Amino acid sequence: MSENGIISKVFTVLQKVGRSFFLPISILPVAGLLLGIGASFSNMATVADYGLESIMGAGTFLNYTFIIMSAVGGAVFANLPLIFAMSVALGMANEEKAVATLSAAISFIIMHVTISKMLLFTGYILPDGALAEKVVAGTIGTVLGIQSLEMGVFGGIVVGLGVAALHNRFYKIELPVFLSFFGGIRFVPIICTFVFLLVGAGFFFVWPPIQKLILASGQLVIKSGYFGSFIYGFMERALIPFGLHHVFYMPFWQTGLGGAQLIDGVMVYGAQNIFFAELASPNTQHFTIESARFLTGKYPFMIAGLPGAALAMYHTAKTHKKKLVGGLLFSAALTSFLTGITEPIEFTFLFVAPVVFIIHCGFAGIAFVLTHLLQIAVGTTFSCGFIDLTLYGILQGHAKTNWMWLIPIFIVYFIGYYFFFRFVITKWNLMTPGREPDEQDTKLYTKADYQAKQQDGKSETTPSAALPASKDEQLETILQGLGGKDNIENLDSCATRLRLNVKDPSLVNKDLLKKGGALGVLLKGNGLQVVFGPKVSSIKPKLEEYINKMR
Repeated sequence: MSENGIISKVFTVLQKVGRSFFLPISILPVAGLLLGIGASFSNMATVADYGLESIMGAGTFLNYTFIIMSAVGGAVFANLPLIFAMSVALGMANEEKAVATLSAAISFIIMHVTISKMLLFTGYILPDGALAEKVVAGTIGTVLGIQSLEMGVFGGIVVGLGVAALHNRFYKIELPVFLSFFGGIRFVPIICTFVFLLVGAGFFFVWPPIQKLILASGQLVIKSGYFGSFIYGFMERALIPFGLHHVFYMPFWQTGLGGAQLIDGVMVYGAQNIFFAELASPNTQHFTIESARFLTGKYPFMIAGLPGAALAMYHTAKTHKKKLVGGLLFSAALTSFLTGITEPIEFTFLFVAPVVFIIHCGFAGIAFVLTHLLQIAVGTTFSCGFIDLTLYGILQGHAKTNWMWLIPIFIVYFIGYYFFFRFVITKWNLMTPGREPDEQDTKLYTKADYQAKQQDGKSETTPSAALPASKDEQLETILQGLGGKDNIENLDSCATRLRLNVKDPSLVNKDLLKKGGALGVLLKGNGLQVVFGPKVSSIKPKLEEYINKMR
């Protein structure tokens, strides 16, 4: 296989892994909302600060309600390894995904039970459940009530990937007649049981050295100081176009790479885990900046910077296009401000001026440095919008988070992005929305328009083109752009893009996809990502239903 072929194959696998990560990530905002509100208002110090003892004091109905909310949210974060195991298996399985998901849950339990018994047999765990003195603090934890090695989400990811590989290999297996009942999909949980019994035994020997390496790497990252914060922020943004940012930041959020902290007698690993453990603890005086540095840096450019860029695009648009473009940009800016979903704006300038996007990545790195330098520790569940800022910054108080220092940074980033984008748009005559030639006016294109344009030898459409007027026509345009229903494999989506594999990449028509409303298209080997922005959540199920009707 050629070097390009290997790169394409690796990209396809990483894209599927990243897509699989998005399902557990998508539940974090809800869990974080419950934990954030519940932990805040079941904390008697916070209740006293707001003078709400009469309605939220100990023993009141609201106090019990907030305690339950905190426990429910905390349970989701505590069981993320299992959730990741099931989600990765679901995302990586080719067919019969429900079987793969069930097999992953079973395999996860089997692996940890095996490890637990080997720890018991070798004297690391005593018969009464206590840990032996030779156990290094934090190396053994509890998973689903099972004492096992502290593997975090890595354990879940390993199970998910392994189960998916076994599932895809064996779910159609045919056994001899006398064993035929156990063939097909029934064989998957059977083979997974035996394989992950062996995997558990293997991890008993293999994982401790890996764990030491991860913790040592985490300490190296922590000691890298402000330079490390810049590199982290830059890389997290730079991987956005490839859809691999989830794969990059998740180890920092959920494993020892993001730091380790002893909280209420329990060793907690990973930046996000540490923040939420401290959020739930009544003893927290200030959130740990060494871990929060991997979370807080996105607030400046998501809440202030990119809305400033959107305003610059509006002001540099042609006068007769400002009304239409203003609606598009206001919606994208508001989305970034409130929820931290930035891709509608980022992809607007990524595809007209990649150099500007690289500079934006540099600004992102600087934002991480500034929040680290000012000791700002505001957590996040998914993305750093105003909703998360309110829950994990404003509501927690300046004393715990230093969140007020974000305000001057917001002002600087809004003004800086505005004037920078206004300068480069006019200096380089960038074709941002509203600046296209009049013959490429933003309008509702039809299939006939496109075909006529092709016949004239002009096949290009603009990323900012509005969606076709007819919903079925839009879906048909997207489907044809994907190469037809028979060219599609593993159709899925994340927050802003369709993610899939195609059988024949040459059948993909980027112009048709853009005509169908895509803001951008990324094709690597058989891996395809089609960026639609937040509206992808409605496009994907409609497209699946449309394809099913054709079968």
